Amino acid sequence: MTRPGLLFAALLLAADQASKWWVLEVLELPQRRHIPLLALGPVGLDLTMVWNRGVTFGLLSGEGPWNHLLLAALALAIAAFLLRWLQRAESRLVALALGAVIGGAIGNVIDRLRFGAVVDFVDIYAWDWHWYVFNLADAAIVLGVAALIWDALFRRPKRITGEP
Repeated sequence: MTRPGLLFAALLLAADQASKWWVLEVLELPQRRHIPLLALGPVGLDLTMVWNRGVTFGLLSGEGPWNHLLLAALALAIAAFLLRWLQRAESRLVALALGAVIGGAIGNVIDRLRFGAVVDFVDIYAWDWHWYVFNLADAAIVLGVAALIWDALFRRPKRITGEP
């Protein structure tokens, strides 16, 4: 199961970096700051430029010179742990979920090393409530973790032969 997980991680990483390049270089979102995309009444989707210097939901954000390097190192350590888990994955779901988390984590590490912050740009809202601005890597991480939780809760245990 290692190969499908690594392939999925590589595809997500490429898509994440391509989407960030598009937002930064083609749309020039840092200069424009906000582009409305889709509005269905009070619910919608916008592109809104945010430099995230922290982790999920902006936690542990800081402006210190070492902050982005420490967060990048932590993410790489977690990715290394997940790679070991991927080598032992017993199902395609677990392999793809781990690949999603690994690809997303590495995508955000690349941002931290290049820019000192992560490029976030997807803004989903309903009425006056906005979800945290995120990117493709963040979505891959969240969906990958959700799939791992689903697998842990609902996977049927393998039968051991010889049981009565």
